[in-house]
Amino acid sequence: MAHIQLKGISKTFGNHVALKDLDLEIADGEFFVLLGQTGAGKTTTLRLVAGLEKPTSGQIFIDGQDVGDWGAAERDVALVLQQYSLYPRYTVRENLAFPLKSPIRKTSPAEIEAQVDRVAKTLRIEHLMDRKVDRLSGGEMQRVSIGRAIVRQPRVFLMDEPLSALDAKLREALRTELKNLQVNLGATFLFVTHDQIEAMAMGDKIGVLNNGQLVQTGTPHEIYANPINTFVARAVGSPPMNLIDGQLEKGAAVTAAGQRLPFDGHGAAAGRDLTFGIRPEDLYLEGGAPVSARVHDVENHGVAKIVTLRMDGHLLQATVPSQTSLKIDEEVRFSWNPEKVVLFDGKSGINLRHAG
Repeated sequence: MAHIQLKGISKTFGNHVALKDLDLEIADGEFFVLLGQTGAGKTTTLRLVAGLEKPTSGQIFIDGQDVGDWGAAERDVALVLQQYSLYPRYTVRENLAFPLKSPIRKTSPAEIEAQVDRVAKTLRIEHLMDRKVDRLSGGEMQRVSIGRAIVRQPRVFLMDEPLSALDAKLREALRTELKNLQVNLGATFLFVTHDQIEAMAMGDKIGVLNNGQLVQTGTPHEIYANPINTFVARAVGSPPMNLIDGQLEKGAAVTAAGQRLPFDGHGAAAGRDLTFGIRPEDLYLEGGAPVSARVHDVENHGVAKIVTLRMDGHLLQATVPSQTSLKIDEEVRFSWNPEKVVLFDGKSGINLRHAG
């Protein structure tokens, strides 16, 4: 498998800066997820690693070798796209065998058959082998597409939102299968997505991209619990982190509207404009709590309810047990877990723990 390193990568298309001074390292055998919205630079990064684009500046290393002058074939990477890259009139077996029939590979028919059968068994598509690809469902086609990537045992798997065209239930099932597959193969995966649930569920590490710049890299837990700034705080987590503007005063967080919540800030940030970050699961609805709000909306998620609260024109979300009975526009009181509050600078949005 492979260790990947991008050093000082920038990429421009005319006047558009797609990536700016990107440093990224992916360990051998790691499932690395690049998370960002449309236009953040995810696909460009993938295409640069694949050798389909050349960087404007910077270097790309695979296993310590500078691959700047290598073509896509020499890099030995497999690309799986949202659109299934299959031959529609071929059978599944023919599609899986196709990458092994290159004259460069010199794979014997017996070896081809063995490798195709192994991949079919891994992806549980043995029953589809003699079916034409244009007769398959979306999920089946994506399995075959992944199979075509696996069959030639590349050094790196590059995946560009491969699950986004599938329905929710199938997407969830294939997420689990892909992660298990990566663990069993011990392979290096670079997976790009705009779906933060996908990123949190699958990644050993996540890199958050915004406007061509890598904002933060870390494990899902690190990024969830300690986001580097308010952008990451809102980008990771479903529902996202609540952000409340205010200041610290004598053992309390005082919101811009004058509501007081218990918080011992140790005086480090007293008197400056702050943004208090709190996850929905760390907001508590209870009688006698210090802050009042009105119920704006209630979403029933089965095991829990997501309650949107309206506080002085500001909307917050809280996760509460499913049996909690609430009515729209009902007045409620809430508090928070002060130990889970993240402090951001009110002007820059930077997490004070990360501020130099």
